[in-house]
Amino acid sequence: MATLLNGRPRQLDDLRWQQRQAQPAELWLVIVDASASTRRHQALAQTKGLLAELFDQAYRQRARLALLTASGRGPQWQRHGLKASAALQPWLQALGAGGGTPLIAALEQARDWLQARRKRHPQEAQRCLVFTDGRLQRWSALAPMPCDSWVIDMELAPVRVGRAHLLAEQLQAEYQHIEQFKRLR
Repeated sequence: MATLLNGRPRQLDDLRWQQRQAQPAELWLVIVDASASTRRHQALAQTKGLLAELFDQAYRQRARLALLTASGRGPQWQRHGLKASAALQPWLQALGAGGGTPLIAALEQARDWLQARRKRHPQEAQRCLVFTDGRLQRWSALAPMPCDSWVIDMELAPVRVGRAHLLAEQLQAEYQHIEQFKRLR
C-alpha cells in the first residue's frame, strides 16, 4: 500500500516493502475420555459432533492438533501436533468407547508432552481440552496443565455425578458442560 500511495513506481527504489507479522503458532491438545461409560445416553456421539466442529475451527485458524484418547488399558496418542485437516474425519468416525478410564494417566502424559513441546516451541500458544464424563474412581491431587485448559463435561445421565467439575477445579481449568460449550475464542 505504501508503494501505491507514492504514485506509480518507476524504479526499484520506489517499491516499499513491509514485513508480514505472523501470529504465533497455536496448538490444541484434545484429550478424549472414550471409556465404556461415555457410551451411555449418547455422550460420545454428541462429543464426536462437537469434535468435528472443533477440528473445522482449528483448520480455519491454522492451529495444530494433538489428540490423545483415554480408553481401555491406557492412553493412546492419535496425532502429535500436526495441522488440522480432513484426514481427521476417518479417525473421528471410527472413535469408539470401551474399557476403563485411564484419564489420569492421559493427563499426566499430556502435561509432560506439553512441557517438552514448550521447550522446543516457546512461542507457540497452547490450549488443552479435556472431554470426560468424570466417571473416575479415585484420584490423588492433580497438578494444573501448563497452558489454558478446559474440561468439557460430557455426562448426560439423568442423575449426574459431577466429578468433571471437581476435575476442572484441580486442573485449574475452565469448566463447561457439553450442552453449553461455546467455540474457543
